[in-house]
Amino acid sequence: MTKKILLVGESWVSSATHYKGFDQFGSVTFHLGAEPLVKALAGSAFELTYMPAHEAVEKFPFDMTGLDAYDAIILSDIGANSLLLPPDVWLHSRTVPNRLKLLKAWVEKGGGLLMVGGYFSFQGIDGKARWRRTPVEDTLPVTCLPYDDRVEIPEGTVAEVVKPEHPTMQGLEGAWPVLLGVNEVEVRDRADVEIVARLPEDQGGLPLLVVGTHGTGRTAAWTSDIGPHWLSPAFCEWEGYGRLWKNILGWLTEKQA
Repeated sequence: MTKKILLVGESWVSSATHYKGFDQFGSVTFHLGAEPLVKALAGSAFELTYMPAHEAVEKFPFDMTGLDAYDAIILSDIGANSLLLPPDVWLHSRTVPNRLKLLKAWVEKGGGLLMVGGYFSFQGIDGKARWRRTPVEDTLPVTCLPYDDRVEIPEGTVAEVVKPEHPTMQGLEGAWPVLLGVNEVEVRDRADVEIVARLPEDQGGLPLLVVGTHGTGRTAAWTSDIGPHWLSPAFCEWEGYGRLWKNILGWLTEKQA
């Protein structure tokens, strides 16, 4: 049976000013960061809807019916403000449903939620992602730090699988390719919460993949990126890349016993 997945975020716009002697001009570039995932899920049992960050501000569902169209939702590199401050609120001072509370209620009744790391995930760069102490954080198997939580690893590191028997690790054998950073989080001390993969001890043993439950739903935190820059090109091209994400989504969308 096809599972419907909503990927929210993982896009950005860059502006640059080019100086050539006396003259200058500007340019703007739009970037999509989840192409490796889109490619990996093509033709699979997971039907992916990719909602870039600028579209999510207005198009992310404002009601439960809209969320119920999906089996799992991925929040990747998008800050809480994008869902808290749609134009009706930011520009016109009108009230709208709180979509963070809506997400929490959706998970409680069986939805699957995954937060993927990045500069605007968890607490993010300069603490600006602002997921700490939100209803979304309540659902996750981890909590966010109160400040900039990025851990940059320019020398590269390789994940350690703590629970190779977990369904999310099925078919993933041998060493993983290099990754270049994570968001630091704190793992909840609960019986349902499991650290599946982490960084090696020389990188502090920080969690990489943590899974848990909230209500009747399942949640997961992947603290590195979905693609470059924290995932190396070798990681994105690794044959295990697609299997890893399909395993995670398969586990998230499986109903609790």
